[in-house]
Amino acid sequence: MHLFEKKDVVSALQSNKKLTRSLNAKDLIIMGVGVIVGAGIFITPGIIAANYSGPGVIFTYLLAAIVCIGAAFCYSEFSSTIPLAGSAYTYAYTIYGEFIAWIIGWSLVAEYLFATSSVAVSWSAYFRNLLTGFGIHLPKALQSATGTAGNPAGKFDLIAFIVVFLVVVLTLQGLKQSVRVSTIMVYVKIFVILLFVAVALFFFQPKNFDPLLPYGWSGIGKGASIAFFAFLGFDVVSTASEEVKNPKRNMPIGIIASLLIVSVLYGLVSFALVGAVKYTRLNVSDPVAFALRVLHQDWAAGIISLGAVMGMTTVLIVIVYGGTRLIYSISRDGLLPKNLNNLNKSGIPTGSTILFGLVAATVAAVLPLDKITELVNIGTLLAFSATSLGVLFLKKNKNTKDLEPAFKVPLYPFFPIVAFLACVYLLVQLQAFTWEMFAIWTAIGLVIYFGYGYRHSNLYKK
Repeated sequence: MHLFEKKDVVSALQSNKKLTRSLNAKDLIIMGVGVIVGAGIFITPGIIAANYSGPGVIFTYLLAAIVCIGAAFCYSEFSSTIPLAGSAYTYAYTIYGEFIAWIIGWSLVAEYLFATSSVAVSWSAYFRNLLTGFGIHLPKALQSATGTAGNPAGKFDLIAFIVVFLVVVLTLQGLKQSVRVSTIMVYVKIFVILLFVAVALFFFQPKNFDPLLPYGWSGIGKGASIAFFAFLGFDVVSTASEEVKNPKRNMPIGIIASLLIVSVLYGLVSFALVGAVKYTRLNVSDPVAFALRVLHQDWAAGIISLGAVMGMTTVLIVIVYGGTRLIYSISRDGLLPKNLNNLNKSGIPTGSTILFGLVAATVAAVLPLDKITELVNIGTLLAFSATSLGVLFLKKNKNTKDLEPAFKVPLYPFFPIVAFLACVYLLVQLQAFTWEMFAIWTAIGLVIYFGYGYRHSNLYKK
């Protein structure tokens, strides 16, 4: 029985079967900003302001950022101690043993897979809007999946399928090439965000902040539970630890710096938005573009749409990267077929990349958006919970007690405990349907583990 046997990370760190180290701290920051700042920054501030916090929306992002920073500290200590691919899966394997690691890893597969598909569907919608501006229209059957609201004729989302395929092709070219493309798009995205802030601040009206908290302080907490999910993605950075030069220094810098930059951007957008337009008018699906129309700045609305497309493209690149490295890591441990950890000449895990891309593209093309987003949040929160709690056992574990982290969580053990409890609280807030979907996904994972992974595990072979 090796269900709860732990991974020997010292041997893994000395193994020759490792990815090529080519990334620096700047690359990690670009990845972090690229994956966290997606279309959400153009949507969530208005919805939160209108329904939960009013003009005090900036406080909701501040609270959400504090919770995320607690988890980010924990990820930073782990990634600087165990610079291996797999993120929370690898950390769980080291601290809790194989079975718990499989549950966490399988949950993260759902997060990356369904996040890629849902972003691709949103990307498709924005891109079709841009095509419409040029008078180009796809057949309705190829505009969306069956069951998509507003398009009963939909059968297959062609654009969503193609964009995932193109991102996979880019990823197979090499990590540096993917980072180079992401870097350009991240700079464009930040420029678009700052452009909106500048335009909105020009029309800033102090009276829009009265009352500051129309829903009371309780609205801040409720809004933060939504704002929290706008920050998800920084954990993807930790999947790169095996491909980072000097990971003990660069991993904490990449994780924490990207989170701080994103916190500032969300704060600026939310402050400028509610300052320019009364919060009661912002309960729309595109509050940033709506605000520009209210201010009669239509010239900027098209630029914002371009920024949203750019934003979602970088999200796709980084999430596909994270998902493929996770599958590679699980396969390398023997829990999935070994051909999924074969590397090409560029050091890219070809099998896991192609498999992940095909499944994500197919899901995006044939399932409506509301059916593929349920498992994203729960997988992330489980990973956050396991990692935050795991820091408490990091130095007591026989496999890691001799490994010295370059970064240590401040205010230990306060931050890990608070981060763990905050994640558990948000898990409890998830809908019953989400838990039902998670139970089905977990059942599928258990069949795969006991049908294949248990007997092919590297620990079983010992």
